[in-house]
Amino acid sequence: MKVLYTTSARSDHNGRDGGRSGTVDGHFSVKLDLPKELGGAGGPGTNPEQLFATGYAACFMGALRFVAGKEKVALPEDASVTATVGIGPRDDGAGFGLDVALAVALPGIEHARAEDLVAKAHIVCPYSEATRKNLDVRLSVV
Repeated sequence: MKVLYTTSARSDHNGRDGGRSGTVDGHFSVKLDLPKELGGAGGPGTNPEQLFATGYAACFMGALRFVAGKEKVALPEDASVTATVGIGPRDDGAGFGLDVALAVALPGIEHARAEDLVAKAHIVCPYSEATRKNLDVRLSVV
């Protein structure tokens, strides 16, 4: 693979429980807090699952735009991707796993055509490729 872009991020020693994470170049920085559901205080900071959901939604929209462009389909201005990410103990008891669902809204595009575009975007999207065979990503057109 020919790498076209690289970035690096760092998290401090507190990690997801009151720590800070951000890009090494300083373009992005965020305070982290552990949600109450995971035993934390549920402070105002974000968490890795929110960051993953945000990244996946943006990446999938990029893949969808790429596929639609190749097929000469104009995406509506109000098109959106909502990524829902859950975390919990794995069934094998050895650690934690993620649960991911992507809900894609393509108003004005016939449902079957929208489903086809979403399926093709799932092949193109690097986040989808990274998760393939590791977790089941549920896709829906809403």
